[in-house]
Amino acid sequence: MNKSRYMIGYARTSTIDQNLDAQMFALKAAGCSVVRTEQKSGTSLDGRDELKTILDFIQAGETLVVTRIDRLARSLSDLQAIVTRLKEKGAHLAATEQPVDTSTATGKAFFDMLGVFAEFETNLRRERQAEGIAAAKDRGVYRGRKPKIDMDEIREKLKAGQSPTRIARDMKISRGTVYKAKVALDNMKAREADQP
Repeated sequence: MNKSRYMIGYARTSTIDQNLDAQMFALKAAGCSVVRTEQKSGTSLDGRDELKTILDFIQAGETLVVTRIDRLARSLSDLQAIVTRLKEKGAHLAATEQPVDTSTATGKAFFDMLGVFAEFETNLRRERQAEGIAAAKDRGVYRGRKPKIDMDEIREKLKAGQSPTRIARDMKISRGTVYKAKVALDNMKAREADQP
């Protein structure tokens, strides 16, 4: 990695339970004068405000540095979108734990190859998950996600005169959810009353 360029570090974990310290230490040791951190999923670029800030303000000749490319994105298309943005600004991408440095021909080639493997691994993981769910269903042990709250049922119970506390207890939901349905029902009644 060429340390003569100004380097901006980016550290990311998927959840707030995971620790950023190791990434931050590695990025500072690599010579990053600024390290921006984020605790968001890497499956999408949406909501990644710190990364967006870097991409908006990075200058020509500067380098975005990560420990591994999966800290940036989990899909090849997202990785390519980031690199394209960096290229447009005359900036580069480098990784401390992988021989990725888009300022060199070798680094660009290796980066492209890693992106292909990252997407392949994600697809394999999805296939294994789908196979596991199918096997669990065959054994009759798969419960799936909890069903969504039936707001229509809540409204019907409210119309029938049941109390929010009883509805919440019977449906095993919070009273706040029942009150939201009650407000929506009251608003609907008010709109109907206003109509000629």
